[in-house]
Amino acid sequence: MDVPVGMFEDIEDLKTQLASLTALVKTLTGGEDDEPGEASADEGETAGGEAAEEDPEEEWQYPPFILLLDPPEYDDELRALIEWVEGVLVPGYLAEPSADAKWCHLWWEHPVAIARLHAVWLAWQELTDPASCGYTGPSVWHRDHLDPAMRELRASTGPFAGCTKGEHQIEHRMPSLVPSAWTHAED
Repeated sequence: MDVPVGMFEDIEDLKTQLASLTALVKTLTGGEDDEPGEASADEGETAGGEAAEEDPEEEWQYPPFILLLDPPEYDDELRALIEWVEGVLVPGYLAEPSADAKWCHLWWEHPVAIARLHAVWLAWQELTDPASCGYTGPSVWHRDHLDPAMRELRASTGPFAGCTKGEHQIEHRMPSLVPSAWTHAED
């Protein structure tokens, strides 16, 4: 029986996702080995009217989406995102901009770009760690996160549609000549 090679990659991706979801369920349920649908004793007590005290630090186990943050947390997250985009994404992945693949060197002034790039960055943090996602994580990140986000951002109807020389008030530069984002912020 001939099995397509791509099917093995899909199976490995599914195994990785299942392991990740299983770990997440255990984390969210306190690591209980109860059968699905069964409430633990602690949940029964809480449901019975006794209020469980929650530790505010345990509320966010993963980094929150940037658009849900308020200053100064938003500013800190944006700084870290800018460092990643300017230090990893732009030099490593962005080719020269063209009419078909636009890019704005002031991308952080476009809220849609911030949202999409932050989502890509969060996925990158998770999927480039072999301990949490196996060795197929980077492939999944490219296929499921980076490529679709770049298609949307750089499309002729994307957020950078007006960001071309002559049509936009901001002087643009080629992605390969990325200056530090902080030099623009200090001007």
